[in-house]
Amino acid sequence: MTSPESASPSRPAKAAGFALLGVAAVAVVIGVVSLFGGSDEAPPSAGGTTTTPPPQQTTTEQPSSSQPSSSAPSQSSTPSAPPSTPAQSGSTPPQATTTAVPPPPVAPPGVAKVPVRVYNNSTIAGLAARASDEVRANGWQVAETGNYSGGTIPTTTVYFRPGTDEEASARELAAVLKARVEPRFTGIDHAAPGIILIVTNDYRGPSGSK
Repeated sequence: MTSPESASPSRPAKAAGFALLGVAAVAVVIGVVSLFGGSDEAPPSAGGTTTTPPPQQTTTEQPSSSQPSSSAPSQSSTPSAPPSTPAQSGSTPPQATTTAVPPPPVAPPGVAKVPVRVYNNSTIAGLAARASDEVRANGWQVAETGNYSGGTIPTTTVYFRPGTDEEASARELAAVLKARVEPRFTGIDHAAPGIILIVTNDYRGPSGSK
């Protein structure tokens, strides 16, 4: 039969075993916590030190002054359209109400001024000489001055030979003198070449007055 004193030395061993079990349980709890609680941390670096990434900057940078602001209106390189004309807009311009009086027929510029023979068929003395001066003043050469007694001419007229360069010059002279212009008639048709001006009592000349 074993005595009570022989069983007492096993109690400290049992206490030590319970203490080790407690330490092991604590270690297991710490390992579990470390396993699940440290999953959000970055893995340790090669040197064994955990590096925490720097926080991101939240400050918004202002745009550089060299870049145009987005609120500035954009400039278009396309030129603005010209104002619409009446033809483009469909509107019809107002018609002029003033009737223009056509000017008397004038020979085109550069017409050769054919020499002129001036004859008086009026009752006014010296009328042929006056008309000759006005013809010269307007650029024509007067080849002869005299009287016409072959009949009565109804109005001051400038005569020319049809089909010659006299016609254009005769029409120009008639426009200057405000006279009639016609082809030569029988009686002067065989006269010397050139324009024939026969002045009558109604002659006004370039000034339009007697």
